[in-house]
Amino acid sequence: MNLDLTEEQKLIQETAREFARAELQPVAARLDESGDRELFLANLKKLAHLGFMGLNIPESYGGAEAGAVAFSVAVTEIARACASTAVTLSVNNMVCEVIAAMGTEEQRRRYLPRICSGEYSAASFALSEPGAGSDAAAISTEAVPTADGYVLNGAKVFITSAPYAGVFLVWAVTDKAAPKGKGITCFLVEAGTPGLVVGKEEHKMGQKASATCEVLLKECRVPADAVLGTVNDGYRIAVGELAGGRIGIGSLALGVGLAAMEYATRYAAQRVQFGQKLTSFQSLQWKIAEAYTELEAARLLLMQAAFRKEQGRSFFKEASMAKMYASEAANRACYSAIQMLGGYGYIQDFPVERYARDVRVTSIYEGTNEIQRLIIAREIVRGFEG
Repeated sequence: MNLDLTEEQKLIQETAREFARAELQPVAARLDESGDRELFLANLKKLAHLGFMGLNIPESYGGAEAGAVAFSVAVTEIARACASTAVTLSVNNMVCEVIAAMGTEEQRRRYLPRICSGEYSAASFALSEPGAGSDAAAISTEAVPTADGYVLNGAKVFITSAPYAGVFLVWAVTDKAAPKGKGITCFLVEAGTPGLVVGKEEHKMGQKASATCEVLLKECRVPADAVLGTVNDGYRIAVGELAGGRIGIGSLALGVGLAAMEYATRYAAQRVQFGQKLTSFQSLQWKIAEAYTELEAARLLLMQAAFRKEQGRSFFKEASMAKMYASEAANRACYSAIQMLGGYGYIQDFPVERYARDVRVTSIYEGTNEIQRLIIAREIVRGFEG
């Protein structure tokens, strides 16, 4: 079994690392404090020019065609510097993959080059609703057919990149009489479509530079060719792509956890108390050993999930395992990093405070870790029932 990255994957990892160090790390605290939108979008444009907005998309549509493993390592490196940028990168790639997998040729030609090139600053995945978070099959947004298309009405919440997205994937109920989850359709809705209204921007605990907003659909008319995939098959699309998104969020969490522990370990190796460097104390040595071991285990889980996806094999269970474990290991690592810095870890002059805020949501979005446990258990139990 060869666990080494290919030369292409190593190149992508190093390119992402260099960009993160040169462009993102120097401004990450500023973005966290001010949410400088112009600077944030400029960095997204640079990432697009490097080919990072369509890492698993065919070159014929403007993508890098580098695969899921390259996507995972790239997100990890970007997240080491700026989680807000990393989550946008992850969602953009997720939207691209849905369109590439389910779209018509015209839809692929219309949207993929615009997202991959940075013509669209971002793309959004509009699934969650006020009354349907983890239970995505319970969405209430409706799409009523008309002579030439559909009229959408409803509300979406927690939508990443909504104010600057060029296109939205919107899920709506098209058959209210169908069994739960069976009458849902996915639509491509362009920004600026009358009736699509970006609502308030949430004030979040972390990842502050990335906009998270309510999106309202008020008599929003879309043409028939806005349907992505097959009518009434949208829930299957959402469930399938969320599995890939979990690789992205797990990779993001890993990057933040690594950044926190690297900063804290470097600090502890220089800080002297009681006449000794902090790293000479067993209590800190154990924190270092435990955190790095857990983060390495997370990396291996993520690589397994990404590799299986790349090979066209089932990866649902593996993606849920990786996302759950990586996000929880990274949360523990960030809190260990704060503890290692003592009082300095609690103030904004040191980045571990930001890392802890940024990492917290990774155990919530793309399916809470409680949902991941249900998925994992379900997949394991099936093997015993068959």
